[in-house]
Amino acid sequence: MNVYDGQRIASMLRGRGYTQTDDYTDADIIILNTCAVRAKATDKVFSALGRIRTEKKPDALMGIVGCVARESGADAFRRVPELNFVLGPQSYHKLPEILENPDARLFNIDLGGLEKFDEMPQMDASPAVAYIPIQEGCNHCCTYCIVPYTRGREISRPFDDVVRDTVHAANTGAIEICFLGQNVNGYKYTDANGKTYRLSDLIAAAAKLDAIKRIRFTSSYPTEMTDDLIDMFRTEAKLLPFLNMPIQSGSSNVLTKMNRPYTLNLYIDIVDKLKSARPDVQISSDFIVGFPGESDDDFEQTLEIAKRIKYINSFSFKYSPRPHTAAAVMPNQIPEKIKSQRLYKLDELLNEIQREFNESCIDSELECLCEGADKTGKHTIYRTPYMQQCIVNIPADTAPQLAKIKITAANKASLRGEIKK
Repeated sequence: MNVYDGQRIASMLRGRGYTQTDDYTDADIIILNTCAVRAKATDKVFSALGRIRTEKKPDALMGIVGCVARESGADAFRRVPELNFVLGPQSYHKLPEILENPDARLFNIDLGGLEKFDEMPQMDASPAVAYIPIQEGCNHCCTYCIVPYTRGREISRPFDDVVRDTVHAANTGAIEICFLGQNVNGYKYTDANGKTYRLSDLIAAAAKLDAIKRIRFTSSYPTEMTDDLIDMFRTEAKLLPFLNMPIQSGSSNVLTKMNRPYTLNLYIDIVDKLKSARPDVQISSDFIVGFPGESDDDFEQTLEIAKRIKYINSFSFKYSPRPHTAAAVMPNQIPEKIKSQRLYKLDELLNEIQREFNESCIDSELECLCEGADKTGKHTIYRTPYMQQCIVNIPADTAPQLAKIKITAANKASLRGEIKK
C-alpha cells in the first residue's frame, strides 16, 4: 500500500510541475513514506531525517507521510523541528496546502475514510503493474498489529470507483492489476440497489479488459478466503497461480494469543481447497517468531507448517512491540537472543524451500512480465507468475513486455532464462 501511496503522491506532484529525483540534496520537496508495522522502519525514518535536515537545500520543504506520520503524530515536530508537514495515510491528498503556503506547518493524521481517493487526481500514466486499492483499514485487530490504529477500521471502496481506476490503468499502460488492501479479500461493498460485490467480482471485471493479462491481490486473510474467491483460481486464467496468505505462526496456541481466529487445521484445509481448484497455485506467507509466550514447541510447529505448505517465498520477522497494541504489554516477552536464534533457524528452512522451488522451475517455460533493466543496465528483469525475479541477458530497451521465457538456471534469490522465439 505504501508503494501505491508513493506513486499517487509522485503523480500529483508531476501534475504541479515537479520532477522526481533520488538526490535529496537537490530536491525542493522531500517526502518520507514508509510502513510502521516494524519498529525498525520508524527508527530509520527519523535517522534519515536527522541526516537530511543538515544536507538539504535551505528552502526545501521536508515532511513525513503515511503510517509513520500517523504513529508519530505531533511528536514528530518535536523530534525534528525542521519538518514542514506530517500527513497520515488518509490525508496525504492535502499536501498541496503546504505548497501554497510553505511558511506554515501542515499537520493532519485524521482517519478520513475514502476522501483521498476522491480528492487525488488520476495517475498521469500507469506502470506495467498497477496497484489498485479496494479497501482501507482492518477489523481483525491482531494483538501485535498497529494497522487498525494507523489505517483505521475497514472501509471498502465503491465497486464502480474501483472498476473506473482499473479501466484507467488499463488504458494508460497497465498489463498487470494488483488489488490492494490491508484485508483485501474481505472486500464487501453494497450499492444503493442492494447488490453486494466481493473481490471475486472485481477480478471478473478486470479480466474482461483486453489490455490486462495478469491479476493478483495482496494481502489476504485466511478466514476471508471464501468459496467464490477460491473458485476464481479454478475458472479465471488471468488470475496468477500465486497467493500471499500469511499464517504468522504454526501454533494454534500462539494464533489464539495473536487474536487470529483460525486453527492450524483450518488453514491447511483452505490451502488444500486452493490446490484442488488450481493445482499449480503456490503460497507465500508472513511469519512472526518470538511472540510473547511462544514456547520451543510452538516454534517447532511453525517449522513444521513451513515444511507442510512449502511456501515459495515468505517474509519473516522477530516480534517487536508496537505502541497501541495488546501484545506490547503481554507477559512472557521472549528475550532478543532467543528471537534471533529462532528467526535464523526459520530463515534457513524457508530459504532452502525457496531454493528447491526455484530449481524445480529449470527447463520450464513461463510467461513473464518485464520490470525493466537491472542495476548494470545490461540485463532485463522479468517477473514470473509466481513473483520470482528472472534475469534475461538482453537490454531492457529491446525486451518485450510479456514474454515466454525458458528457465535455464536458478538459485535461492532468482532465476535466469532465455526468451523463447
